[in-house]
Amino acid sequence: MVATAQRFSEIHPGTEITWVKRTLEEFGHHPLAQLAEKFDLLVIDHPFMGHAARHRLLVPLDEFLSAEFLAEQARNSVGESHSSYTYDGHHWALAIDAAAPVSCWRPDLLEQMRLAVPENWEDLLELARRGLVALPSLAVDSLMHFYMLCCGLEEPPFAGSEILVHPEIGASALTMLRELVSLCSPEILRWNPIDAYEAMSSRDDLVYCPFAFGYSNYARPGYGAKPLEFGDLPRMARGARGQSTLGGAGLAISAFCRHRDAALAYARFVASADCQRALYVQNGGQPGHRAAWTDPEANRLTNQFFLNTLPALDRAFLRPRYDGYVGFQEAAGPVVHDFLERGGDPEFTIRELQALYRSSRKV
Repeated sequence: MVATAQRFSEIHPGTEITWVKRTLEEFGHHPLAQLAEKFDLLVIDHPFMGHAARHRLLVPLDEFLSAEFLAEQARNSVGESHSSYTYDGHHWALAIDAAAPVSCWRPDLLEQMRLAVPENWEDLLELARRGLVALPSLAVDSLMHFYMLCCGLEEPPFAGSEILVHPEIGASALTMLRELVSLCSPEILRWNPIDAYEAMSSRDDLVYCPFAFGYSNYARPGYGAKPLEFGDLPRMARGARGQSTLGGAGLAISAFCRHRDAALAYARFVASADCQRALYVQNGGQPGHRAAWTDPEANRLTNQFFLNTLPALDRAFLRPRYDGYVGFQEAAGPVVHDFLERGGDPEFTIRELQALYRSSRKV
């Protein structure tokens, strides 16, 4: 984003854009209203859309950007990235970044150990029994893993407004996840995906990560001590490839922005195919435009990261975006994390999650 701001300023003299970083945790949970009052441009997570729409915190881009431009963005969406920012009849952000949990491994270590990339759940457990698996499992990541396993058991969560998931499916998902986590080093319970990738690229005792939000940087030569290779998810209990949870980031404009025309021009620039597959990728970005994911040069720079993981993103599960979901996510993550760390009755844990879900729908 810093690189795009610099280039935009060069071709639009008199306009200066300064970005302020925040943590990965703040990206997923910091109150949007506070940010909208302080900043003109925001890089945000799509589960905030219900809250943003209800309180009119963002500029409805469909009222200011052409229908042709938005249609082009929709045609070139990675999975549901573009539609994830449409809510309550308006489009609130441009999908400049696409992400979902994917798998990764150290190809050099697999070759040395004469091991293959796990194809299914049993292969994964066998590798985990050897102490070779890293699974980042901070609270929010634990919750995303839970969603994925529910999908793998053929019941995506949030199918109704009163029930998160049927108790037997939810309990099975929790039990499967805890078995995998218990076979890994306890340190993973304090790791987010970046922590896991740092460890995998710098240590020689971790070979494979089955699902974590992908970061193309770690596939680029020279970024980590040892490059990682990324690909699709292993097959789940029912034989189908895993369906992980859509992430990514959208570029939005605050409703309080006093420089709306400049902000709109910048948003169009960043989200354009030309910027996304060149300047954006070249400066470490993980784009949201499909043209970048299929671009030969972008894939050359990242050891085919984009093409190899695209199938997983195209089928990724879209989280709810109702006003109240973010609060549910904040409360539910620690519940799942506590079960993974301490154990207990999975059915009791599911009841806790069901109660949190019903409460969040009443916001």
